Amino acid sequence: MKTLFSSWFVQGMVKATTDMWLKGWDERNGGNVSMRLLPEDVAPYKNDFYAQPRQVELTQHAPDLANEYFIVTGSGKFFRNVQLAPSEALTVIQLDDKGASYKILWGLTAGGLPTSELASHLQSHAVRKRVTNGQDRVIMHCHATNLIALTYVLELDSAKITRKLWECSTECLVVFPDGVGIVPWMVPGTDGIGAATSDQMQHHSLVLWAFHGIFGCGPTLDDAFGLIDTAEKSAEILVKVLSMGGMKQTIQTDELIALGKRFEVTPFEAALKA
Repeated sequence: MKTLFSSWFVQGMVKATTDMWLKGWDERNGGNVSMRLLPEDVAPYKNDFYAQPRQVELTQHAPDLANEYFIVTGSGKFFRNVQLAPSEALTVIQLDDKGASYKILWGLTAGGLPTSELASHLQSHAVRKRVTNGQDRVIMHCHATNLIALTYVLELDSAKITRKLWECSTECLVVFPDGVGIVPWMVPGTDGIGAATSDQMQHHSLVLWAFHGIFGCGPTLDDAFGLIDTAEKSAEILVKVLSMGGMKQTIQTDELIALGKRFEVTPFEAALKA
């Protein structure tokens, strides 16, 4: 008999959150992940849903996500413990037919709510669903050490930071040709930072929160994780280069253009000119 606990999406979230903690990206209860689920994903497991699910009003309505299902990490949950008690740390929710509230259908067995960044996640989900024709289903947020460090020493300019990351790892332009969006420091867990993030998500699959962390998206958990992992590796190289006195040589603009042509991607134009 199939159970929701053994579903591919619960087990996928367990693996992703464990990997993120092992990377050092998600200390204590830092970070959050959400994945939009299709009706056919949850259909085999509806018998595991709560008979009388809690309903919670959204502070920011999401009409473009009406009736959608999501699996989300819980607020205050430690990523290192998700693998030990997935049904306590995760939850499956469904928005109502107006996108004004959601029901907690499964999980959070010890109580609580979905991540405090739910507004940011849902606003970004709505944007990425639209701009990718439904392909992107995952939003991932974490505290990637080197990416955060760079926001203290580099100008908070999307094109300039993108260009540095492209130069420090050849695969970066191929993995995120659309570059990295930037959001200046804002109070987390608010509708305001959610709106600022989703605005950047219209153009970028990665959004860097100054002095705080990184948001990444993708069709799957592996895609979103790999996107952040690639950017963080390049940021680590850049931190080391800067600590050794800075670049003495690097990848040139014509070489970046050639790289884009070889892999049939269109580089973020402003970063080529940065």
